[in-house]
Amino acid sequence: MEKATFAAGCFWGVEDAFMDVPGVVATRVGYTGGRTEHPTYEDVCSHTTGHAEAVEITFDPGRISYEQLLDLFWECHDPTQLNRQGPDVGDQYRSAIFYHSEEQRDAAETALERLDLSGRLRRRIVTEIVPAATFWEAEAYHQKYHHKQGGCGF
Repeated sequence: MEKATFAAGCFWGVEDAFMDVPGVVATRVGYTGGRTEHPTYEDVCSHTTGHAEAVEITFDPGRISYEQLLDLFWECHDPTQLNRQGPDVGDQYRSAIFYHSEEQRDAAETALERLDLSGRLRRRIVTEIVPAATFWEAEAYHQKYHHKQGGCGF
């Protein structure tokens, strides 16, 4: 099994995009990329921690490739919006790929360049590609949020 970590706006919707994909073994939402240890949702929303709302994905590379996960990442949000997705505004909603290996970094950079050169997007891609940091699991009520509420964002 391998891990992939992505930030692409509100983590509820991002988790929805990945959780039922064949080859994805598990997902969990949380906070990463900041400077505060053991942040809470309220801490992250205060814009003082530097953390992004993110989804950590455990996947079976024999069933789905990291490149396929990257394709889904680009599709599930607008990577040209800086510190926002739709109505959600703030640095915790930034677009970021947190790579777990040099191979993932290379794949992410290649995928970003390919998307940029495709002409599909009208604005510049602002997605950060940075090393994975400590992933702080979000509070239990955030995990699989839409499924618990009887609906799914996607």
